[in-house]
Amino acid sequence: MTLPLTPDELLTTTRAVRKRLDLTRPVPIELIRECLEIALQAPSGSNRQAWHWVVVTDAAKRAAVGEIYRRQVVRYAESRGFAGRLFTDRPDRAPVQHRVGDSVLWLGDHLGDVPVLVIPCIRTDESFQAVNQAGLWGSLLPAAWSYCLAARARGLGTAWTSLHLGREAEVAQILGIPEGVHQGALIPTAYYTGETFKPAAREPLDTVLHLDRW
Repeated sequence: MTLPLTPDELLTTTRAVRKRLDLTRPVPIELIRECLEIALQAPSGSNRQAWHWVVVTDAAKRAAVGEIYRRQVVRYAESRGFAGRLFTDRPDRAPVQHRVGDSVLWLGDHLGDVPVLVIPCIRTDESFQAVNQAGLWGSLLPAAWSYCLAARARGLGTAWTSLHLGREAEVAQILGIPEGVHQGALIPTAYYTGETFKPAAREPLDTVLHLDRW
């Protein structure tokens, strides 16, 4: 059963959910499978469909991945690019960035407690060269976003993160991901607390729109 959302509502209210993830309510694996079935309808280069999906529900494995993620968040929080340090000179954006940074730190401490972790992966071969990164990730990330949209439509919250990729090999070892398979994201998934979500503030379109030329 899906929420009564129009396409525009679905696209504009699928937000990164961190603090509002319900860590206590189990998520049926059948619901995750339903979302992934929709994700598999996304496009992929040459229709390869080289994606794989690691769904982590085991408590010990979630905790192990969560500890790696926590350490990566600590490093991120010390960096110049940390969300909470961006746009501090802009009164219109600084409060939002502070909230984002705070929620990132919260997720760093609680990722291992989220009921379901979804890791979209893609298998590569010699035909995927380093110069074709757009083609490689363009064959996975649209499907991952479709998963997030499908989850939102079913009352689940997700957050797109990739901070763990700095220690991708360690996560691969925990989860038995073979060589030649690369992780593209880490998507914690859970029911959310509260009622619903609203569109986020964004820079005006005309500040980023270029017609015919830059």
